[in-house]
Amino acid sequence: MRQAQITRNTKETQISVSLNLDGSGKANLASGLGFLDHMLDQVARHGIMDIDVSAQGDLHIDAHHTVEDIGITLGQAFAKAIGDKKGIRRYGHAYVPLDEALSRVVIDVSGRPEMQYDVKFTRAMIGNFDADLIHEFFQGFVNHALITLHIDNLRGNNAHHQAETVFKAFGRALRMAVEADPRMAGVTPSTKGSL
Repeated sequence: MRQAQITRNTKETQISVSLNLDGSGKANLASGLGFLDHMLDQVARHGIMDIDVSAQGDLHIDAHHTVEDIGITLGQAFAKAIGDKKGIRRYGHAYVPLDEALSRVVIDVSGRPEMQYDVKFTRAMIGNFDADLIHEFFQGFVNHALITLHIDNLRGNNAHHQAETVFKAFGRALRMAVEADPRMAGVTPSTKGSL
């Protein structure tokens, strides 16, 4: 089983994350932010991975530190769980629609952190959640998971739908990228021999 548990404590947040890449899509989420929990549930369900998140953050200031630090901690758990990357597909992609919204996510489990993010939300706030923090979550994840991530919202009029298609597509692309490739069993998917 490719799984990891990470705890990250700072003066701003106390985060505990458990990740099982070979799970069944279960999520136990207590970030203190209902909308973020809803989005992470989409990642678990569509990525068919188990994700547990427990977070205490300085939400009396705002949600920035909590959201970013959850992304960082989840990225650290991913890097630990994926291991040496031998035998994985490495690349993953997904298009996901939700009514009028459509997003595309492409992933390379490359060992190099890079993110290209093109999401123009139609509203700054989704309920009481600052839509800008979605970028911060993914940047934190990318920097510590050491993956290349391209996120494009291709269309959408409803900010909630835009966000949900992004997270669902992320889960599905991640699932594809970490899947075992039977033709590459025990082989690093790179001509360099390492990732």
